[in-house]
Amino acid sequence: MSAALAVALAAALPAAACGSRSSRLDPAVEGRGADDPWAGGGGKRAPRAAPDRKGGDDFGDLQKMLSTVAESIERPGPYEEPEQGKDYAESAPHWGVLQIGGGVVERQVYGLGGGGGGTELGKLIERLRAFAKQDKLAGLLLRVEPLGISIPDAVELRAAMHELRRAGKPIACHAEDVSNATYLVLTACERIALAPLGQLTISGPAAMPIHVRQLLDKLGVAPDFINIGAYKGAAEPLTRDRPSKEMEEALGAILDGHYQTMVEIIAADRGLAPDAVKGLIDVALFSAEEAKARRLADDVLPFEAFRDAVAKQAWTRVKLTESLSKNKLAAGLALLRFVGAAPPDRPAGDHVALVYALGNIIDGDGGGILGARREIASHTLVAALRRIAADDSVKAVVLRIDSGGGSAQASELIWRAVAEVRAKKPVVVSMSDVAASGGYYIAAGATKIFAHANTLTGSIGVVGGKLAPGGALGKLGVTTFPMGRGKRATMMASLSPWTDDERATIRRSMEDVYKVFLGRVAAGRGKPVEQIEPLAQGRVWTGAKAKALGLVDEIGGLDAALAEAKRLGGVDAAADLELYPPTPTLRDLLHGLGGLAALPFGLGAGVGAGAGAVNAADAAQAADAVQAAGAAVSALAAADPILAERARSLIELALSLRTSPIQAIALFPEVR
Repeated sequence: MSAALAVALAAALPAAACGSRSSRLDPAVEGRGADDPWAGGGGKRAPRAAPDRKGGDDFGDLQKMLSTVAESIERPGPYEEPEQGKDYAESAPHWGVLQIGGGVVERQVYGLGGGGGGTELGKLIERLRAFAKQDKLAGLLLRVEPLGISIPDAVELRAAMHELRRAGKPIACHAEDVSNATYLVLTACERIALAPLGQLTISGPAAMPIHVRQLLDKLGVAPDFINIGAYKGAAEPLTRDRPSKEMEEALGAILDGHYQTMVEIIAADRGLAPDAVKGLIDVALFSAEEAKARRLADDVLPFEAFRDAVAKQAWTRVKLTESLSKNKLAAGLALLRFVGAAPPDRPAGDHVALVYALGNIIDGDGGGILGARREIASHTLVAALRRIAADDSVKAVVLRIDSGGGSAQASELIWRAVAEVRAKKPVVVSMSDVAASGGYYIAAGATKIFAHANTLTGSIGVVGGKLAPGGALGKLGVTTFPMGRGKRATMMASLSPWTDDERATIRRSMEDVYKVFLGRVAAGRGKPVEQIEPLAQGRVWTGAKAKALGLVDEIGGLDAALAEAKRLGGVDAAADLELYPPTPTLRDLLHGLGGLAALPFGLGAGVGAGAGAVNAADAAQAADAVQAAGAAVSALAAADPILAERARSLIELALSLRTSPIQAIALFPEVR
């Protein structure tokens, strides 16, 4: 039994036995009517029967036992680091010690094993702000392991760290090995220590485009794609064996922006001249002692020695989330909401809704609420936006986008849903790392758009095509004979590349989609199409350049977008937020199980679509080419997991074209 479950049961069982409840569990208490869609059934509830007091002591004993188990699980073992220093007292000034590391994400992805996929940026920032309000907290010591964090996210996290420092809480950081974006986080600390024999790497931003055209050629798979826009290079990794000049130009601009940001941050926080920082970046790799000598770090000490030097013996370990053993009511409510016995945790008064749109844009409902943490399914997000539009207590919406796009049709449906919301209340877009192509499409109609200076945006264009696996199937002994009635009856069913006539037909359809896309952007930006078209052509812009071109309104992060939404909606600055997607329930988890893929790297769904072109008896053989690609990705994963993920994304993109042949999508190599 986990500590969380033990405490949840300890809190929920006595509450259920005694009939106690929070006023927030009853929509009527919150002023919601019987027809309110969020009431989960509506109407006033019948009075509960008087509780049976028999066995009350048994429940008390059970609660005490479960609480003891939870606290025991949370305490360190006899051979582990202590929770507190010898001189720590909760009522006296002390330092907090917080360990952070791993991926930093917008929203965690949940599965059968519970939460996963890294630390949520918003929760980390929220925790830092909570520290600022703790009177007895004298300072914060961060023990930083390598972070999987983008530069835009590092900028947002750094802002929260400086906010904590301005509140009079100094921050010190310790790391063993650190590089690039992780170091940018450390520079927000007043003092940086590295472990003996540790290393500091500031090699500058780099990108690694990966192309799989030669792999497809070896498999006998012919990529057949059409681009609308000279810079629309989403399909290049499938159709070319190296980046085009246009793609190299776009990537060069992106790297220039990231490089400039690195130089400015390090120079400002470490008191160095920009030219000196550029020289240090060219050196790239420093031992801990060299980093100290070059003023990139302040101390070279083991963590314990640094902790004792900074916090003396008055310190305690703190966590990103409050211990459930200290908040049994919250644990009990969480359990009740998880099983569907209580309505969602939503603000009762006027408030702003923060809606996350993360991942590829796809048709249909995807994995429902659970899937909304990793992909943008049109049916699921449209339904959520329409419910939010109808809720009068939501006075404004912030749409937080981290997406390179996807299905053009899904993007249009989501754009329409955003327009429905904007007709009733302000919609402010906050762009995270990427809001390009379809990600920009769904942002185009917002009241106001915020982006980071290094956000990747624009890419206003479309791409369409298919993988033609006829040659691969022939190698496996599978021959297909497309037959039909009508000039183009087999245009989509054929496993061979399109004919010239078929390509012309597909191109006309794509050009129509491109014109609609341009029109949506022009209307949202209040400019004629003729002024937008030169900025389109599939070209990718940094947030800073996009602002100069009028494609975004302000440079700023999520905080700035939320503040503007509250101002526009007339909402109190201290009002709570409504979050979408919400914390998943048992129903959401069970619904999400339907999306499990059978093959490694999530290729199962696409394989099924591709194999459908031949009869069921030969489906396994038809999938061999894709399985071979999956094996190649597996081999690549051993050398570089990030490149393997990139290759997997390319294969999934190609397979998705079976069901979404025209896409507004932009793919970028990770800049790190």
